[in-house]
Amino acid sequence: MIFSFVVCSICAVLFFGIGIHVRKSKDAVGFFTGVKPPEVNDVGKYNRAVSRLWIIAAVIFEILLGIPSLFIGQNSPAALLLVFGSVAWVFGIIIAYLRIESKYRRS
Repeated sequence: MIFSFVVCSICAVLFFGIGIHVRKSKDAVGFFTGVKPPEVNDVGKYNRAVSRLWIIAAVIFEILLGIPSLFIGQNSPAALLLVFGSVAWVFGIIIAYLRIESKYRRS
């Protein structure tokens, strides 16, 4: 499943790139598509936290989903672990972002 590995690697690089872009941003960044960024107390710390989230998410995505796809056969039942792992990964970054947002949101 080299194709799966390549796709996961491309996605991980994109996520990493988002993390770098967010770190350099002067304004508060949004996380969810179509939602305005929150008003935050400290834009720099908020953006660094969101940047860290994207970079860590990229590394986890590649290590837990990309690399194992090299060793799983195409029609193997173990491929379901990649599907469930990606769902858990999505929920994990959503929960992490909501914690970041609640920490930095202007009261």
